[in-house]
Amino acid sequence: MADRLTGKRIFLTGAAQGIGLAIAEACLAEGAKLFLVDRDGKLLDKTVAGLAASHGSIGHVAADISDGAAIAAAVRQAGEEIGPVNALINNAGMNVFSTPLDATEEEWNRNFDVNVKGAWNCSKAVLPGMLASGGGTILNIASTHSFTIIPHTFPYPVAKHALLGLTKSLALEYARQGVRVNALAPGYVETQKAIDYWNSFADPAAARAKTMALHPGGRIASAREIALAAVFMISDESPFMNAATLVVDGGLSQLQHPA
Repeated sequence: MADRLTGKRIFLTGAAQGIGLAIAEACLAEGAKLFLVDRDGKLLDKTVAGLAASHGSIGHVAADISDGAAIAAAVRQAGEEIGPVNALINNAGMNVFSTPLDATEEEWNRNFDVNVKGAWNCSKAVLPGMLASGGGTILNIASTHSFTIIPHTFPYPVAKHALLGLTKSLALEYARQGVRVNALAPGYVETQKAIDYWNSFADPAAARAKTMALHPGGRIASAREIALAAVFMISDESPFMNAATLVVDGGLSQLQHPA
């Protein structure tokens, strides 16, 4: 086991699968203590059982990040089980794709409740402890949707743009008290959601190939590649990184036209 995250007590949301699970695995391998949160309690229990087989006891609770009271209680529970939280990874999120005039009020509200309010609920719950102890780090898992627009994905990019605003605001507000707040912006990642998307087409292989062809390197990221970037950003190897967004998209967002 490596020790890049020894001493880190991490509160990680959206941890039951996909990028969240990959981040959990990478953080445990680097010596961190984890408290995992996910809305899907059954899947979270299964995930934790699998991780605990190799890494020992892991704190966890099923909770909806849009529920501020539930998250405040989860942070208190985390303090009892792994010690005061000194690192937060806001990974939980949801896709809401529509066109502006077709998006319902319910879709708009749920999009912001999860993708922005949820990150704020978690940050608000851990910040007092971080400030009292002299510092900590918060990492928001954003997206390339945070600064680029794909038509027909409204209102998801609106919320992701707002998430970067939250990141910068908190980072500058609390920098002098030792709290760093940054964002990580993945592009396309090969998760189950991506596979489900490809499988929604009559020819899944062709849909997958089309996605790969968009990228300069001809492939998309693995969840582990995003997790390794997250480890760096919450580790003490990036002590002067603050109010920053690290883009991990294989260069896609810099490409003016696909080849």
